[in-house]
Amino acid sequence: MTGVSLPTRSDSLDWKGIPAGQITRRVLDRVQPGSIVLFHNAAEHTPEALPAILESLLNDGYRIVPVSQILLEGDCFIDSTGRQCRH
Repeated sequence: MTGVSLPTRSDSLDWKGIPAGQITRRVLDRVQPGSIVLFHNAAEHTPEALPAILESLLNDGYRIVPVSQILLEGDCFIDSTGRQCRH
């Protein structure tokens, strides 16, 4: 069985209606290599926060990729330690 650790998830808490600046600070303070940042499509201030977040992450050398590029393909499962594993 081979496995890959799933990246850490960083919740923007944008769904709480917090201001764009607070969303930006929350994400940038918590992001680390491999992070998946969670945003909600109906959050009021996310569209306002995203340009600054993306610019900062790209300037810091991060790449923005779809989740599908970092997960294993095929017949997989998540084990009790949070690792994605092939059957």
